[in-house]
Amino acid sequence: MKYRLISFAAVLFGVASLVSCIDPDQTEEVILQQNIEAIEKYLLDNPITSVKNYKEVQEGVYMFWQVSVDPEINRILPLDTVVVNYTGKLLNNSVFDTSIERIAREKGIYSSSRNYTPLRFPLGTGRGAIIGFEFGVSLMRVGEKATVIFPARLGYGNQGTNGIPPSSPLIFELELLEVKKGPNHTKP
Repeated sequence: MKYRLISFAAVLFGVASLVSCIDPDQTEEVILQQNIEAIEKYLLDNPITSVKNYKEVQEGVYMFWQVSVDPEINRILPLDTVVVNYTGKLLNNSVFDTSIERIAREKGIYSSSRNYTPLRFPLGTGRGAIIGFEFGVSLMRVGEKATVIFPARLGYGNQGTNGIPPSSPLIFELELLEVKKGPNHTKP
């Protein structure tokens, strides 16, 4: 009995030592690489028609504009308050969230306790949206519609949330409706 207890303790210590040697950055890099491969497969299977696009292949961020305006018009800066309609999807095209009631009803995610209105938040403060969503919006101009796809580390990471599995790449269809200039704009 004593021998078994010592053996069990030794195995437990060995497992704990092995687990403590796993580099969390290595795990993040493995998940990022898996996310990038999944995003690239998604894009091969689901080509997105666009008038312009942005790609940061190493980071796994892709953005496709369906409607674009002059890039010099309505430039967005950090702390500007943006108003955005959005639809969030997983790579299997299932919708997990939207600001548009009609889409929520069509996709079977409608909640009568929710107020379906565009999302309003100050850009660059970390209050209001996940990093990948904010990054996509920061590249837009008022009147534009775009689709941004990004890996889990710019979304909900390995935590997942509200029906979004851990380590899931995300897709957001965005429409930038309004920008209220913040303190970073200088007066002419």
